[in-house]
Amino acid sequence: MCAAFAVPTFAFATQAQIGQAGADAAPACPKTPCLVVSRTTGYQAKVGTTRGLMTVPQDGRIVAWKISLGKPGTKQIAFFDSKLGGEATAQITIIRPGGKLRSRVMAQGEPQKLSPYFGTTVEFPLQQTIAVKKGWIVALTVPTWAPALADGLGSDTSWRAARGKGACEDTQAQTAQTQPQQLAQYYCLYKARLTYSATLVSTP
Repeated sequence: MCAAFAVPTFAFATQAQIGQAGADAAPACPKTPCLVVSRTTGYQAKVGTTRGLMTVPQDGRIVAWKISLGKPGTKQIAFFDSKLGGEATAQITIIRPGGKLRSRVMAQGEPQKLSPYFGTTVEFPLQQTIAVKKGWIVALTVPTWAPALADGLGSDTSWRAARGKGACEDTQAQTAQTQPQQLAQYYCLYKARLTYSATLVSTP
């Protein structure tokens, strides 16, 4: 008589990349104009027909993030430092989208100084991983400036910034989301590509 055994099932965590850090689009700097992200929080809204590139596909933890940076010249760096509040810095911000293009800060990574990595793609492991839920968005917060914009990609490639209606032209005003639970409207849409991504380890 044969004994029957149940085959055990196991759940494994999987790793996935959210977004693309300049894989198919190089940052604009140092060419003229040298376009940068300035004093805001933003995320990629669409690339071609693809939407939701920075939306978390399933529950898990963000363990690292990556950014591709242009290489601005000495005069360009001095200009941005003086006009936009200091040296280039950035961090990732996890936001929960709501109605009327409003999103709330759920968590953030540590701020990182970017100037040592100009002209390269750098990955920052998080000191403390961030728990995320399906449907949340991984955004990029830039309290000062960051040469992390690719342009010339067509009108079907755009990103949203944490600026309200009527404020889209004022790119020097401080609208970066830097506080827990902070709410902002992501009304402004710009034709360009944010060159960052994040690494998600899914919950088994």
